[in-house]
Amino acid sequence: MNQEIILTVAILLGAAFIPSLIYLVWIRNTEKYGRKRWSDVMKTFSWGAVFSVIFAVILSLVLVGFISIPTLQREYEFLQDDTIQTLIIVCVIAPFVEEFTKVMGVFTVKDALTDKQSGLIFGASCGLGFAATENLLYEGSTYMAEGFGAAFIAIVLVRSIASTLLHGSASAVAGYGITKGKFEGTPSFLPYYLIAVFMHGAFNFLASINLLYRGRISMLALVAAILFAMLSMKFVRKKIIELEMGV
Repeated sequence: MNQEIILTVAILLGAAFIPSLIYLVWIRNTEKYGRKRWSDVMKTFSWGAVFSVIFAVILSLVLVGFISIPTLQREYEFLQDDTIQTLIIVCVIAPFVEEFTKVMGVFTVKDALTDKQSGLIFGASCGLGFAATENLLYEGSTYMAEGFGAAFIAIVLVRSIASTLLHGSASAVAGYGITKGKFEGTPSFLPYYLIAVFMHGAFNFLASINLLYRGRISMLALVAAILFAMLSMKFVRKKIIELEMGV
């Protein structure tokens, strides 16, 4: 492997994983006391980056085949097709599948679920891991098509902010459903999982408006998607702080 290939791989991995890891530190350190162990945080992050992606691909392919969509491609390839099937996959199937496979990582650290906010933190960790791998797929495909040009820089910037924060915040909400149910003794996972699915689907719809419209409407929708992701993560951090303070 020559130096150029090594450098390319390093840039792609850095562009995909560094933003998620920065957000991971930010979320984990939102707590002032009793911060979660890094071993548990990285375990859930790794689940999101590896296993949740694998399971999401398998489940997505099964569901795509079930509804008789002939083209079995990943979501980042679907975005090139201007069809209603594209919107169904991106805005319905992907959110249901991905939010489920991501939040299952919270159960890998059951002994570390010592308070309600742990569901938010470990859920976000799973989501950020998933986002890192998904970003690698998107950004890698853009590099293969365009090289390290304006298109690559643009997708790295947008996905590092919007998609990464959305994955983290949506999975945090689903994770909160797990710990809320555990400590309150009432079934809470399903409602919060559905909220996470709705958040994910709404974001994907805004990000996919360009499939239906062009120009200013598309740009406004993209800005709205970015703001939505940022506000969602702000809410998650606020909730962590409130829970720690006993509010």
